[in-house]
Amino acid sequence: QVQVVESGGGLVQAGGSLRLSCAASGNIFSINAMGWYRQAPGKQRELVAVFTIASTTNYADSVKGRFTISRDNAKNTVYLQMNSLKPEDTAVYYCYGRIRSTMMFTEDYWGQGTQVTVSS
Repeated sequence: QVQVVESGGGLVQAGGSLRLSCAASGNIFSINAMGWYRQAPGKQRELVAVFTIASTTNYADSVKGRFTISRDNAKNTVYLQMNSLKPEDTAVYYCYGRIRSTMMFTEDYWGQGTQVTVSS
């Protein structure tokens, strides 16, 4: 069984920084993609940043230049460094992984979500 677990998040003033972490664990054969989505109240879940199997990164236009995704392959962990935070970044942030298990099933896995609140 595979799971992804986030940590980090919290309350920060506008202009501040936060760092999120997400670790995948379990019967992992390979990770096709891993990254972050977010969902603000009353809005749909949206991509924030993600690594793909081709080692490319995709960022939402709204976070380019402010957020940086990085990873530690040995630990199956991705990080999201969020700088110059704005009130509109307030949302629940979800870790996402498209992971192939040792049983050779590829599925999408989601973390439980972590709240990020940016005060003005």
